[in-house]
Amino acid sequence: MGPQTSSIVEDLRLVEPGRLRRLVRTGAYKGATGGLARGKLQANVVIVPQRFAADFHKFCLANPKACPLVGLGRAGSPFVPALGNIDIRTDASQYSIYCYGEFVHRTSHIVDLWRQDFSAFALGSSLSFEPALMEKGVGLHGRVSGTVPKYRTQIRSRAFGPFGGNLVVAMRAIKRCDVDKVRAITARFPNAHGSPFHVGDPSIIGIADLGRPDWGEAVDVGEGEVPVFWASSVTAQEALVHAELAIAITASPGHLLITDVDAMVCEGIARVA
Repeated sequence: MGPQTSSIVEDLRLVEPGRLRRLVRTGAYKGATGGLARGKLQANVVIVPQRFAADFHKFCLANPKACPLVGLGRAGSPFVPALGNIDIRTDASQYSIYCYGEFVHRTSHIVDLWRQDFSAFALGSSLSFEPALMEKGVGLHGRVSGTVPKYRTQIRSRAFGPFGGNLVVAMRAIKRCDVDKVRAITARFPNAHGSPFHVGDPSIIGIADLGRPDWGEAVDVGEGEVPVFWASSVTAQEALVHAELAIAITASPGHLLITDVDAMVCEGIARVA
C-alpha cells in the first residue's frame, strides 16, 4: 500500500458505513477496506447459482469458524437489508470472478454479470476485530489496513455437496505477551471468526513457508512475536474452486462489504425477511 492510499484510508477511518458504501458504489474508493468503519462488521461476499445455494449454505454451517454466515439474500435479489442499505453488486470494493473453478478476472462491480438465479451470502471477516485489538494496545506489526497474508493449510474443510477443499487461515504477527489478550478480545467476535485457530509453529497446520503466502503480502515475525492464525472466509473461495461451478463470484481478499451491523454484538444469522 502506497503513501497516498494510506493517507486516503486514514481520512476515511471515521466515515460512517453508508457513506463509505456510496463512495465504493460510485467508484470513488476502490481500495482495501481494512481499518475502515471501526466497530462495524465487514463481510466477504459469495455468490453462487441458486441451484447450488442450499449445499453452499450447509457448507457454511458445517464450517462456522471459517465461514461465519451473517447474511443471506433471496434468489435473484442483490439486496441484504438486514445488513444495511446494501447492493451486493456494487458495494464491495473489488470482486473476483471464477468460471469452472478457475479465477478469471477482478472487477469493481458485477452489475453486468448479475442473474436472476444468483443467491448471495455474506460471511463475517476478521478485519472487523482489528480496530478492537489496536484500541487495546495490541500492535499488528504495521498492518493498519490492506490485506492480511493468508495461507492454504493441509487441513480439510468439512465437505458438503460439491463444496470442499482445504481450510485457509489469515496470519498476524502478535507479541507473545499479548497472545492471551488477543484470544480474549477476538473471542467476543464470533461472527468475525472469533478466537485464533492456531498459535505458533505453522508447520503443524501444513504451512511450509510464512514468507510465501497464497494471498496477500508476507509479514515478518519479529523478535518476541509469534504467528497467530485465524480461520479465513477465503476457505469459501477454495470451496468454489473445488466445486468447479460454471460461474461463482466473491469479494476479493481484503476488499470487503462494510455493513451497518455492530461487529462485536452481531449474533446469529442475519436473514432477509
